[in-house]
Amino acid sequence: MKSAPQLLTDPFLQLPTENSVRVVWFTEFAGSQHTVNYGENLAKTARASTIKLSRTREDQRSLRGATPTRVGNQTANSQVYQQTVNRDIWRHEAEITGLIADVRVNYRVTSWREDGESVSSDVFTLAPKPKPGTPLKILLTSDHQLKPMTAANLQKVVETVGRVDAVWFAGDLVNISDRASEWFDDNRGGAFFPGLQGRAHYTMTHNGVSTTYNGGQIIQHAPLFSCIGNHEVMGRFQRLPSLDDEFNDTLPREVAQKLSSGKSLKDNSYNTDTYEEIFTLPTSKTGGKRYYAVTFGDVHLVVLYITNMWRTPQLDSPYRGRYQETVTDLNNPENWGYGQLIYEPIAKGSQQYNWLAAELNSDEFKQAKYKVVMFHHPPHTLGDNIVPAYTDPVQIIERDDIGNIKAVRYEYPKNNDYIIRDVIPLLESANVQFVLYGHSHLWNRFLSSKGMHFLETSNVGNSYGAAWGDRKREVPDGYQEEYVKLGNPNGLEPIVPTIAPLLGEDGKPMPYIASNDITVFSIFDTTTGIVSSYRFDTRKPDSEVIKFDEFQLQ
Repeated sequence: MKSAPQLLTDPFLQLPTENSVRVVWFTEFAGSQHTVNYGENLAKTARASTIKLSRTREDQRSLRGATPTRVGNQTANSQVYQQTVNRDIWRHEAEITGLIADVRVNYRVTSWREDGESVSSDVFTLAPKPKPGTPLKILLTSDHQLKPMTAANLQKVVETVGRVDAVWFAGDLVNISDRASEWFDDNRGGAFFPGLQGRAHYTMTHNGVSTTYNGGQIIQHAPLFSCIGNHEVMGRFQRLPSLDDEFNDTLPREVAQKLSSGKSLKDNSYNTDTYEEIFTLPTSKTGGKRYYAVTFGDVHLVVLYITNMWRTPQLDSPYRGRYQETVTDLNNPENWGYGQLIYEPIAKGSQQYNWLAAELNSDEFKQAKYKVVMFHHPPHTLGDNIVPAYTDPVQIIERDDIGNIKAVRYEYPKNNDYIIRDVIPLLESANVQFVLYGHSHLWNRFLSSKGMHFLETSNVGNSYGAAWGDRKREVPDGYQEEYVKLGNPNGLEPIVPTIAPLLGEDGKPMPYIASNDITVFSIFDTTTGIVSSYRFDTRKPDSEVIKFDEFQLQ
């Protein structure tokens, strides 16, 4: 029996303006016609434009879901894909115009295949950008990366607060940006779009009891605004056999420029092509989609490209590290990792810094009730990824008496931390009230002496722990710089949750949540200016979601 055609995703909303919004969806067929029907009785029609994603692929480690439209079902490494192969995926986008602020409109998308068969989505709702004064609930999230608790987290968002009005996503949407199944149909059930569209199917088992979570129907109704995390960046294009290897194979632009490989500078260093092809975001003249600003209701949100290449801190690792190169690659500079290289400069005087300074001085920013900045890398955290400092690695090559390389090390001078030295003073002088970020997979927050709030609410799908109590960061001893093993290296003390903190083994309230059983999400209510954080214990599927912290923007 012939199977029915399917959409690869439900539609989702992007780039709302005062009277329009974009509707985007994906298929695995080019099709002959793609439309959005909307309005009363779905009587109005908008035609979509279509592009084919240029870099989506699968490889030995892809875990693709099985549907009637696909060939093969890889459930373990190399079952179907013995090498990296291209995967054909088409993106469709229609602009819905003539909308009225605060009026929600029904819509449905339809795609026609070349053989004349069609497939339609369910009916969802859309709206343009809200006016100032409109009460909004905004989901604050990050670091989904197909991690185990993500589907449960997003399902509890909808069950707890209902429909949200926007999603702010502070980076690390998936693990390997060019691996298509991570966005669309990883067969473990936790791919990016299914989780945020209520179509996930992730099963968690505790004490012999299995519970399946479907995520939440969120971005079909609410626009998503995201920033680039380190996992949205791919390395040198098609140089190595797997997508994991390619992701880790980044080079600084200035190094790549010296290599005569026949590839473009981007292909020989790093790129964000798949991320930028998937999303339609606001843009800036100098940064495009990579950094931008948008006013949404009472909020002016400034999104920055602040992230670097994650390298292992382990000094005995066989992989390229943040502090040193591997012994086996000492004489092969083309294989060096060059430490935790920064992808987009943000130091004072850089193009992004100058754009930020101008944006913070704009009338639109100054007139906003709430001034918020979002980026990926933490300025303050108890997590591991804040060490070393956010600065360009200083390479030190050690040689023996006859000139042979015996070590390649990297130092990160703490006084040159670009976020702390350059960005934070600029934000404080502009009276930014709230800085949102992720990266370390935990929940903690801080408050500066000037009243600026910092929130990392990235304990969504999993955690790697906090540098607190007896648990120390893995840092080198005997280097030029002193790397902080415990606490927040940038001075501010973490704030204990105000309502229902978790208790440590000593019975005292803990100022963080770092758990692989308890998932956390946060909601910004623009009516009150209150940011509330909630937790859910996945070991107890019948338990209540608990609001454990809140703070108010002044």
